[in-house]
Amino acid sequence: MRKGIIVGGVLVVALAAVVAAPKLLREKAAVEEAPVPTVEVQKMEPATIILRRNLVGTVEPSDVVYIYPKAAGEVTDVYIKAGDVVAEGQAVCKIDTKQVEAARLSMEAAKTALDNANSTLARQQALFAAGDIASATLEQVQTQARSAKIQYDQAKLNYNYQVEFSNITAPMGGVVEQCNVEVHDNVAQQSLVCVISGEGSKQLTFSVTEKVVNHLQVGEDVAIDKNGTKYQGTITEISSMIDQATGLFKIKASVENGDALPTGSMVSLSVVSEKQEGVLSLPVDSVYYSGGNAYVYTCVEGEVHQVPVEIGIYDSQRVQILSGLEAEDQVITTWSSELFEGSKVNPVAPGQSGNGDPAAVADSEAQTGGGKAE
Repeated sequence: MRKGIIVGGVLVVALAAVVAAPKLLREKAAVEEAPVPTVEVQKMEPATIILRRNLVGTVEPSDVVYIYPKAAGEVTDVYIKAGDVVAEGQAVCKIDTKQVEAARLSMEAAKTALDNANSTLARQQALFAAGDIASATLEQVQTQARSAKIQYDQAKLNYNYQVEFSNITAPMGGVVEQCNVEVHDNVAQQSLVCVISGEGSKQLTFSVTEKVVNHLQVGEDVAIDKNGTKYQGTITEISSMIDQATGLFKIKASVENGDALPTGSMVSLSVVSEKQEGVLSLPVDSVYYSGGNAYVYTCVEGEVHQVPVEIGIYDSQRVQILSGLEAEDQVITTWSSELFEGSKVNPVAPGQSGNGDPAAVADSEAQTGGGKAE
């Protein structure tokens, strides 16, 4: 009886082994048949990486004048309004400075004195020619005539100045952007009468930090956007002194075809904040991070290695590699769940990862130098 039980147990074990064997074989076969992932690899390449900074600027005319009165007084006439187009020398307004009439009277008095001095000189010259007066007397009369002429010239100059101060004209042709006076207003010398902008192209002013200004150059392009409309600008002036009011450096840029931009309006713009030329770089997606530390995966003879790297600046496409890699290192640029230290991969050139032909893979591996760098 005991022998029969033993024999029966052996049969059950043998039967279980027969049943389990195919399953184990299938699992082993499945492990052996798992494909090695194909990844794209490439070496570091020189590139120019440009970083841009978004800023806000103010539109200004390329030529603009702010007109202030040179003498205080009451505005008696205003000949312009905002939006008018004026010519150079055109009358803007008239101010009663209370000085024009006084200057005119002084000039007339000086003119009368000059006329009298000239008449006296003429008589004395005739007497001197006849020998009736001494030369010293004639010289005294000549000095008086010259003095009267100087006084008249000064009075006339003062009168002309007072007339100019009273009658304000446009120093250049252009558009009246602002007109801040009306008839009967009393204005002082610090009162802004009007603003006239030239009819030329517009310009842009904006401010940047010291870090940004070090990367800007005269002649550099500026990208400008106003309500979805794009404009192109060029830096024309870079201040070398910090504006005490803002603590920033003031920059000016010309604007091409910007006549439609309203003076004083705000626009969005971008300028180069940092630029590195000819630096060794990789696609930005090929760099990974762990705890703030950057690393890449390299391929050596079909085996993956994780390599820490030091990066510099980067944009949306390329990242600068400062250290950690050699020029001949093959860096994996496509992601795979099989990327870990020591895993096996099939390296191919960029753009060939979708080709499953073993011959093509082998050929591309030879082209990209998929083997260990010597």
